[in-house]
Amino acid sequence: MAGAAAIPCVTLSTGHAMPVLGFGTGSSRAPPDLADTILHAVRLGYRHIDTASFYGTEPVVGTAVAEAVRSGAVGSRADLFVTSKLWISDARPGRVVPALRESLARLGLDYLDLFLVHWPVSTDGGAQVEFDMEGVWRGMEECHRLGLARSVGVSNFSAAKMERLVSLAAVPPAVNQVELNVGWRQEKVREACARHGVVVSAYSPLGALGTVWGSDAVMESGVLHQVAAAKGKTVAQVALRWVYEQGVCFVARSFNRERLEQNMAIFSGWELSKEDKETIATIPQKRASQGEYFVSPDGPYKSVDELWDGEI
Repeated sequence: MAGAAAIPCVTLSTGHAMPVLGFGTGSSRAPPDLADTILHAVRLGYRHIDTASFYGTEPVVGTAVAEAVRSGAVGSRADLFVTSKLWISDARPGRVVPALRESLARLGLDYLDLFLVHWPVSTDGGAQVEFDMEGVWRGMEECHRLGLARSVGVSNFSAAKMERLVSLAAVPPAVNQVELNVGWRQEKVREACARHGVVVSAYSPLGALGTVWGSDAVMESGVLHQVAAAKGKTVAQVALRWVYEQGVCFVARSFNRERLEQNMAIFSGWELSKEDKETIATIPQKRASQGEYFVSPDGPYKSVDELWDGEI
């Protein structure tokens, strides 16, 4: 990808390169100048933009992508990696391809670089119904076959669900995007994905502090503050560097232009020591994104434990 040298890439199972760092757009407090902020990020060297049908930011992302090409911030659309996601209301056989076409229309794009099943959850008419993993995945495979999505994957899939998906997939999932940070290391998911060549991408690598479900386990961690002070780095930089050194990609959401530059500065000139990583490994573990809104006595998931297959 031209111009993206500052941010390393990983090669997905489809052969396409995905930048390790993505610009996240999922926020209830997205600024009114989000398109300008995305364009600024692209000019800094960001090449991966992460959106979703549920976020409501696809039109703004599309505007920013078009302006990045028009203004010469990138040479062409092919220099950008755009991810979007299938929402639960469309996670049903027969709805997957139409939903992606609708996302593409909102984005003003001909294809996505990566299309993810947002949650292993389905609704029909607002009511939660059994998630038809095979039926939904056949739709994702059709998106890939039609060239509407260069790579397809999932989000919020447990290790157990990953094993089941891989066993039935003709086109294997390229990515599993999950909550992952120093306060929730996702070791089982990472092991399962590594066995099958699936790239793990972290959302909320900084803990999503300030959201209704976020955690202070990252940004208010005494351990990270200690490591950051010793290294002359910010807490966020240490947290993101830790994710990177785990071999995990990540989507970082920040609309602050100074922090956007700080995020990019994690890739060169320094690393965490063995002692740093041993200290970070002492941070207590707890899942922040429980997904409790998908749990119901009448639904397919009757407990958080069932949703995550005991991985809590």
